[in-house]
Amino acid sequence: MKHLNKLFAVVLLFAGLSSQAQDSNNPWAISFGSNAVDGARVSAASKIEDQFSQYFNVKDYWNIIPSVSYLNVTKHVGGNFSFGVTGSVNKINKFVGERPAVPGNYPVGNPGDLSYYAADGVVKYSFGKYLSNVIEPSAHIGGGYTWLGDASYGTVNGGLGLTFWFTEMVGLSLQSTYKYSMEDSKMRGMADPGRKGLDNLPTHMQHFAGLTFKFGGKDTDGDGIYDKDDACPEVAGLKQFQGCPDTDGDGIVDSKDACVDVFGLVALNGCPDTDGDGIADKDDACPEVAGLPALNGCPDSDGDGVTDASDKCPTVKGPKDNAGCPWPDTDGDSVLDKDDKCPTVKGTLANKGCPEVTEEVVKKLNDYAKIILFDTNKASFQQQTFPVLQAITSILKEYPNSNFSIEGHTDSDGKDAANQALSDNRAAAVKNYLVENGIAASRLTSAGYGETKPIDSNKTKAGKANNRRVEVKLVK
Repeated sequence: MKHLNKLFAVVLLFAGLSSQAQDSNNPWAISFGSNAVDGARVSAASKIEDQFSQYFNVKDYWNIIPSVSYLNVTKHVGGNFSFGVTGSVNKINKFVGERPAVPGNYPVGNPGDLSYYAADGVVKYSFGKYLSNVIEPSAHIGGGYTWLGDASYGTVNGGLGLTFWFTEMVGLSLQSTYKYSMEDSKMRGMADPGRKGLDNLPTHMQHFAGLTFKFGGKDTDGDGIYDKDDACPEVAGLKQFQGCPDTDGDGIVDSKDACVDVFGLVALNGCPDTDGDGIADKDDACPEVAGLPALNGCPDSDGDGVTDASDKCPTVKGPKDNAGCPWPDTDGDSVLDKDDKCPTVKGTLANKGCPEVTEEVVKKLNDYAKIILFDTNKASFQQQTFPVLQAITSILKEYPNSNFSIEGHTDSDGKDAANQALSDNRAAAVKNYLVENGIAASRLTSAGYGETKPIDSNKTKAGKANNRRVEVKLVK
């Protein structure tokens, strides 16, 4: 048992110093199972072809113990190469004697159930996996040390192996190693079955069969994709997206999906388009009705630039300012109501939809103005004048877009200054009345001219009466 303890101490030492791996995903591998020391190879044969004869003569030449008898630990070092250590134990009770006179007929003896311990370093080259990654052939070289009974010696090793992978990380490994002894001898006298013990040991073969488990690969998010190959190592994802998630299953990874939780289209960065108008629902003001990009996905049936939902006349083109309806022209004068200062009365475009003030209208206004009567030397109206003023007011209301001036005149009786003041006051009185009765002040001006603009002779009573007057003039 002291040698067994030495063996496992060496194995653990090699494992701690090892720098090799099984593959780049799972860098570590451990194998354990049974080993067989081929007694036919522990022989006095000097020719390799003799040493490899009767290779499958398990019954006559192989030494096997019925328990787990080897342990191998490896680590990937890059490419197809791995490095590892193997520790093995066995018991030698079949040993081939010296080469006899008859070729190929070797006597087999028991050297005394000698304990066999070996610690070997291995550099393995994998030829790759075949048949859907199930079969992996390999070759290996290395060296080690072997203890056989009281003898010990170094070996140079080489061989072939074959692994059958049940899963990505579990397989059955088979391996045969040719171990060339540094103290090879012909072991004279070994044909005598009665001889016990050995001083040294010649070259021999050792076979291994066991389970291999790969491990050490890091998969932080547990999605089956190793971190080194995982573009999203902390979030579980899919293999086709290098380990990144696609929550809604639309074929677009979440990091590039503008609508992570909803199945969408590639053209819309993973967002849905319910109405098929090419505008993602999240940006579509009318997601269930096909519409126009310019209107945030809403329809415009009449093409007037106003969405149907906001268009009060959805089948007739109209301006946005009028809620999608055409502007009316109530009075039919070709001036739209919105621009028509007189929307209920026909007018002209030049006068903004209002009727033009003709000479006849001006004459009519002045015919009324001539019969405006004031109290003597005052600006107050006589009672019978109010119907006249109402008539003038009505006419002015028919022309709301026209401006007028009210002028006051007197005869030559009295002082000039007094006549000027009286004419100013009387013109202002007419203007004030019109304003008080609905005529905009901005449309009216008033001025008095005293006795400076007579229209008749001041030498006669009738002439003076004509000169005392109010005139209404159109301001152009």
